Amino acid sequence: MVSGPGGVGKGTVCAVLLERHPELWLSRSWTTRPQRPGEADDAYEFVSREEFLARVADDGFLEHAEFLGNFYGTPVPEAPPGRDLILEIDVQGARQVVARDPEAVLIFLEAPSAEEQEARLRRRGDPEDKVAQRLAKAWEEADAGAELGAHRIVNVDVEACADEIYRVILASRSQQGR
Repeated sequence: MVSGPGGVGKGTVCAVLLERHPELWLSRSWTTRPQRPGEADDAYEFVSREEFLARVADDGFLEHAEFLGNFYGTPVPEAPPGRDLILEIDVQGARQVVARDPEAVLIFLEAPSAEEQEARLRRRGDPEDKVAQRLAKAWEEADAGAELGAHRIVNVDVEACADEIYRVILASRSQQGR
């Protein structure tokens, strides 16, 4: 699982990982938030609150949470055989996954500084009120990542960050005898 507060580069780093390592498979999350200007159509499955809540009622999510007034969730994944599953999720979701699977590997990404995180949020088009809310939650999320025993990685450079995450994945495979 790749987790961390908004603006640390989870999506960008996961995209690099997937491009470089075809044995990895990303589960695409659902959200009820509106698509940001310029955001890729496949960044999320953008759905209505009603669709989301119907899936919750059908027990169709591995994890789900409400964050800043919107729902986010990971459908019960079905990774193709022989591929490692990557989840790009928030800390609330990471807690749920770890509760279900204590062997799950959690990687917590951080921005190099609060200023850089703020700049990234603005560059991606978050509204001002959401920037402030996400920055306020970032400290709580960092504490939660530490509490969960996550591998903490500072995303200074996307390529180097992806390499470091892949080393964690390889070490996990080795420990599991795969």
